Parts: sequence; structure tokens; C-alpha cells
Amino acid sequence: MLFSSLSFIFIFLPAFLLVYYCTPARFRNVSLLLGSMVFYALGELTYFPLLLLTLLLNYSSALLLRKMRGARRKVVLTIMMLYDFGILLAFKYFTEAIPLGISFYTFQVASYVLDVYKRKIRPTGNIVEMGTYLCLFPQLIAGPIILYSDIIKQIREREYRMGNLEDGLKTFVLGLSSKILLADVMGKLWNEIHVVGFESISTPMAWLGAAAYSLEIFFDFNGYSLMAIGLGRILGFSIPKNFDKPYLSRTVSEFWRRWHITLGRWFREYVYIPLGGSRVGTGRVILNLLVVWLFTGVWHGKGWNFILWGVSIWFLVVLEKLGLEKIMNRHLILSRIYMLLYIPLSWMLFAINDLGDIGVYFTRLFPFFSAAALEEGTAFANMEILADACQRYGGFFIAALILCLRLPSKIYEKYKEKAWMVLLLTLLFGMSVMGMIRNTSNPFLYFRF
Repeated sequence: MLFSSLSFIFIFLPAFLLVYYCTPARFRNVSLLLGSMVFYALGELTYFPLLLLTLLLNYSSALLLRKMRGARRKVVLTIMMLYDFGILLAFKYFTEAIPLGISFYTFQVASYVLDVYKRKIRPTGNIVEMGTYLCLFPQLIAGPIILYSDIIKQIREREYRMGNLEDGLKTFVLGLSSKILLADVMGKLWNEIHVVGFESISTPMAWLGAAAYSLEIFFDFNGYSLMAIGLGRILGFSIPKNFDKPYLSRTVSEFWRRWHITLGRWFREYVYIPLGGSRVGTGRVILNLLVVWLFTGVWHGKGWNFILWGVSIWFLVVLEKLGLEKIMNRHLILSRIYMLLYIPLSWMLFAINDLGDIGVYFTRLFPFFSAAALEEGTAFANMEILADACQRYGGFFIAALILCLRLPSKIYEKYKEKAWMVLLLTLLFGMSVMGMIRNTSNPFLYFRF
């Protein structure tokens, strides 16, 4: 079930909230857990038993780790990690169907067991608390990835205020409209380029397509995260933000501190720091970063394009650590040009699965490096197609680019209580619903990963 679906917004969510708020406060975790399980089963009934098995095995192993001493603790941890990540890799690399949300809930439950093993947290003996942590439906299927230590106090006691409900609904509408009115529109242009074929597009059209996908994936994933945060707020939770204006970054390192923040924190806490982090020599730091970015690529999928994508990020991050970052931070214009090239090019490695197709697309982006592309005379042909695309999508591009800046967020925070802002949000909600009625909404991109 999608957040951006009529059935979720007008059937599931009202019915769930009615039951949730009518339940006495001390039993609301039970209704939340049951509602979250219904939500998951409606979207992925086939693999619902797998979610339950993962919950029970990790819950039990954490309790064992608390009681055990010595080498047996390491054995239990090893078995549990082999199960969690073995199941994840088996589905990602050896099957065509991937259970909904498995990449996210696996990382979340693994962090819980690892923190219990390190004795950073005490495991809960309450299966409802554990289930609520793992299965909380606002962030169950696509994050943000929440650590147990961040949310356990809220699971046990949280505040219910009308202001939370109002703020949550507003944030949900912002996310919904980002998804329907911007991400899905940008996705249409990217899909048109796929239909035409990479060999047939001109160089300007190739760059327009790369920009469209870059905006699509941001407003799609950020839109989902905003909806998750809004729903969490309605339920009394404070879910961490996942994006912090990443397209304003001046270096690749800064970009990945601002993009998918909770995933970056997971890799830092459970891969990079245990390997030694930045406390070791330069050569070891470079190796540690390589491991992190290879794992990041593997996490996203089995295609070689994800490995290439991860290695390309690692290469630039290493260059920045060796001095490039200081140069970029001193030169505003140079850093902007650097990132304007990096962002769309890196997303093309991410978006196109076939390495041959990546090569074709890059020859369209940079025809001067391909004698064949220049000889064919198509690099700057079909300009009428470009003009038509600009006419149909130009307004959406302008709106999307403006919303990547800080000013719109500042305006919203300053005036979100004003009547005109509420009216604007109501209009955006109505437009989003019309988009869903016309069946223009697509599945969230990160459901693929």
C-alpha cells in the first residue's frame, strides 16, 4: 500500500486513526503494532511471515545476548547477522522479487542486536515494544532508518497534542505534493527518454533527462520521508529527517551528509567506525571508505552499475579528503560547477542498470568524446523534441529548482500557521488527489531497493 494512494489516504489512515485515538493510551502500542502489521500485509502479504520471523528471531537473540557471557555471545551475534543479512542478500541477488521494505527493516533490526551486543542498550522484554520499533508503519517500508535508542522513550511514553496532529498533516501534504506534483512529473520525462531510446536523443535532451531524474529521485524520496515524518508526528513520534537541502552542497562529501541522512549514519556507526574510521592512517582510511561505499552500492542492488556508482563516490570523497574539499570550500563558483556536473552524472550511473546503456547515454552527454556520435549528426538534432519537452515541463523544472533552495522552507516555517498557508496546502492536497485519480502516481523509487 502506497502513502500516495487513495486507498491509504481515504480508507486505511482514517480507519486506523479512529481506532488508535479511541484506544486507551496504555494500549496504543498494541493498536499501532496491529495496524502496522495490517498495513504491511495489505502491501506484501506473501512476505508478511518473513517480517514476523525476523522480528521474533532478533527479539529472542537480543534477550539471549543480554544473559550470555564470553564467546557464546559472539556465536549468537554471528548467527543472527548471517540470518539478517543472508536473507537480505539472497532476495536482492538471487531472486527477482524483493520483499517490501526488507532493506530498511533489516538494517534497523540489525542495529538493535548489534547495540545490545555492545551493551549500548538494554534489550526490551516486551514483544509489543520491539514490534512497534521494527514495524512502525510510517517508516517501515522505506525509512528513515531509526535506531532503538532514538525512539524507545517515545514508544513507552509520548505526548498527544492537537498541534502535533495539525503539524503532522501539514508535513504529510508537503510530502504528498512533492511526490505527485513534482517527482511523478519529472518521472514522465525520464520515461519518455527511455521510450525514445538513448541512441536517439540529442545532447541537450540527454542533459535534460539527467536533470529530470535527479529531481525525480529527490522529490520522490524526500517526499516519502516527509510523509513518514508527518505520519509519525500524528501518532506522537518525532521521526528524524532524512534530507537537508542536499542539492545546495558544495562537495560530494557534504552531499552525502545531507542525502539519506539515516542510512549514512547507519554505515558510519556500524561499518566505518568499527573498521577504524578516521582514527587510523591515510591508507587505512581510504580502504575503510572503499568498504563503506562498496557496501552502499551492494545495498542498493545487484547491478554492476551500483558498484560503479559506489566506487565513483568513493573516488571523489578520497580526492576531497586529500585536498579537493578545501579548494571547493574556498571557491563558490567552482564548487557549484563541480556539483552541477557531479549530481546528474552520478544519478545516471544509479538509474541505468546496463553498463552498455550507460556508455551510450554518456556519449550523448559528451558527444565530443565520441567520433561516432558526431559523425551520425544526431548529437544536436531533433531540437523540436527538446523545445516540446521544455514547453511541457519547463514550469515544473523551475518550481522544482526553487524548492531545492532554502528560502521556501524558511517561508513555510515562518508562515505555516497563517490562513493563506493552510489554504495553499489544501490546494496542493486537492491537486495531489486529482493526480492520483488520474492514475499519474508511480511507486516510490526506493521501493526497488
